[in-house]
Amino acid sequence: MGAIRRLALLSDVHANLVALDAVLADLATLAPVDEVWALGDLVAIGPDPVGVLERLHELPSCRFLAGNSERYVRTGERPLPDPATAAARPHLPGLIAGFSWTAGRLHEAGWFDWLTSLPATLRAELATGERIVGVHATPDRDDGSGIHGRLSDAEIEELLDLADADVLCGGHTHLPLHRRIGRGDVVNLGSVSNPSRHGVGCTASYVVIDATGAAADISHRSVAYDVEEVLRQLHALRHPAVGFIEDSYFGRHVQMGR
Repeated sequence: MGAIRRLALLSDVHANLVALDAVLADLATLAPVDEVWALGDLVAIGPDPVGVLERLHELPSCRFLAGNSERYVRTGERPLPDPATAAARPHLPGLIAGFSWTAGRLHEAGWFDWLTSLPATLRAELATGERIVGVHATPDRDDGSGIHGRLSDAEIEELLDLADADVLCGGHTHLPLHRRIGRGDVVNLGSVSNPSRHGVGCTASYVVIDATGAAADISHRSVAYDVEEVLRQLHALRHPAVGFIEDSYFGRHVQMGR
């Protein structure tokens, strides 16, 4: 495999095929990319985990890694909240039940075993000579605080050293970020499904890297998608996480029986 000249990276699709299709339609308007990297949290929480995997596998060259959501689906582990968080967020049980719902869908469609094949890290060389590494959260774990705006320059250098990278890309927090220091770049892709954990906006975020020049040009792209269609699908399926999604992603309070 040769050095990559153009690369698209996305993460945190969270089984939202509507948002993914909006991203892929936007990507198709740009100069072709050599590869697409999907950096985890692809299948859990939303209405169409199977559709998301099928669509990504239709791409000419897509590489995948596992996020913490894939781990929850695969192993039966669950992100259990502390009592105070559980009391403040009454829809969390629905979110937790959604991982089992997702596992069932993937079993039925024959995708479950594929989850066990996913690596934790992707690595390549850009045409600029820079070493690029993709992770879900940070180089040493698939959860935690991830790549975020409060990191000091020293902490960023530590992450780059840990990854042995010139460009380190991840997702997990759903908050887009690009920080460049002397040592290199760290990038948070944001989220295809939901750009923050606080109901800010309803757009899909992803990243395109152009390495055809002297140094990698890193750009975030933001794409609107049909949120109402996603909510319609969730209710039609009686998805267990619908209340959590409406509250946390879109800032709405709804009755589950609507």
